[in-house]
Amino acid sequence: MTRRRYLSTAIAASAALPAAQADGLVRPKALKPGDTVGLITPSTYVSDPDRIALAERTVRYFGLIPKFGKNVKQREGYLGGSVEDRLADLHAMFRDPEVKAVFCIRGGYGSAQLLDGIDYELIAANPKIFLGYSDITAMHLAIRRRVGMVTFHGPVVLSRFTGYTREHFRKALFETKPLGVLGNPPGEDALRPGHTTRTIRPGRARGRLTGGNLTLISTTLGTPYEIDTKGRILFLEDVDEQPYSIDRMLTQLRLAGKLDAAAGIVFGECADCRPRDYKPSFESNFSLGEILDRILGKLKTPVFSGLTVGHTDDQLTLPLGVMTTLDADRGELVIEEAAAV
Repeated sequence: MTRRRYLSTAIAASAALPAAQADGLVRPKALKPGDTVGLITPSTYVSDPDRIALAERTVRYFGLIPKFGKNVKQREGYLGGSVEDRLADLHAMFRDPEVKAVFCIRGGYGSAQLLDGIDYELIAANPKIFLGYSDITAMHLAIRRRVGMVTFHGPVVLSRFTGYTREHFRKALFETKPLGVLGNPPGEDALRPGHTTRTIRPGRARGRLTGGNLTLISTTLGTPYEIDTKGRILFLEDVDEQPYSIDRMLTQLRLAGKLDAAAGIVFGECADCRPRDYKPSFESNFSLGEILDRILGKLKTPVFSGLTVGHTDDQLTLPLGVMTTLDADRGELVIEEAAAV
């Protein structure tokens, strides 16, 4: 992944942007039924016509009009086209006045290859809802760093939209009021193992929300796009990683000072993050929970795990950059500010 070349052109100050607020955040406009949304594949390709049809159906379900990028069906190995193809679609959607939001069709791998080629001035001049998760974390980090715009960590278009996911998707993208309390699904669903929150360190903390996929956050350290956790609420998620790999990446964040700097931390879903492959060098294994206790449990800040963000059917849509309170005892986040205008 290429992230070495630093952009030499500074972006316009966010205070001068039409969507900028006194707090320096750039808030995009909320969606309304009938709006057109741009669909792009900045990471792995989507060439199956049935999946393309599902993406269109999903967008129309929410009363929106899909507009596919010209290069959506391109494929270069495991990528959704060349770097130039993927950048062209991203820039076209932010440039197009008809397009009111930009949704990523899927994650996978490859979005970090775009970071040093993105036209951040274009995005700053045309703030729009930007949505995705997993590999899209790299783009969230870069846009937040360079533009100061609120972006949305939430389902990609090919995600499974359960009732819970649909509810929080609508609230985050179609409303202009603070989201308030965000917790796991109530009722019988709360007994599902993946919906169990656990306090690792008690307490409450307040700060601006940041985070995303642990793998992408760790691989962007040491680049101009690395995460800023100072005084912030940090959330992390991942998928299909063995505990020793989670250990390695959390240790990297600890050594980089990113864990100690955070005001509070929530570790969300980590689907299939369990010991499975026998290796002679790993005669015994830690569970994911034991790894979290060993590393996050030694911090001085509130920490809890198990919030339904990331690779899970029931998925929250989280606005990155807004003021948030973390309650580790209740296993909740409280979004205090509006994310869209």
